[in-house]
Amino acid sequence: MSTFLLEIVTPERKVYAEDVNMVIVKGQEGELGILPNHIPLVTPLRIAPIIIKKNKSEEVIAVNGGFLEVRKDKVVILAESAELPVDIDESRAAEAKRRAEERLGSKRDEYDHRRAELALQRAMNRLEVKHRIHH
Repeated sequence: MSTFLLEIVTPERKVYAEDVNMVIVKGQEGELGILPNHIPLVTPLRIAPIIIKKNKSEEVIAVNGGFLEVRKDKVVILAESAELPVDIDESRAAEAKRRAEERLGSKRDEYDHRRAELALQRAMNRLEVKHRIHH
């Protein structure tokens, strides 16, 4: 099966760089599967897990927003942050989810409400990625 180089880069570091068969992301328009020789493309990403298919196995990474760029020679995900399942602290993510839900329940201004929504999405993304590797 043919492959392409997938790089996942955050402002801090390169999180991932491997040859893969396919990557599935959630863009603003919905789910998108990228295979080798995909046409060049740039699209914003949602806060959601990305699924990497490689040699009949599957990896999941929590990507918190950013962009996907399909180039001629590789696919690059420029993410605000990205975490491998082993790097996710489940109890911290659960606590962040609880705090965000609490903030959403209180009557705050619009800016605080949006920040709490984004915090909740990031926490749920981490928890989904962490739980996905167990089944």
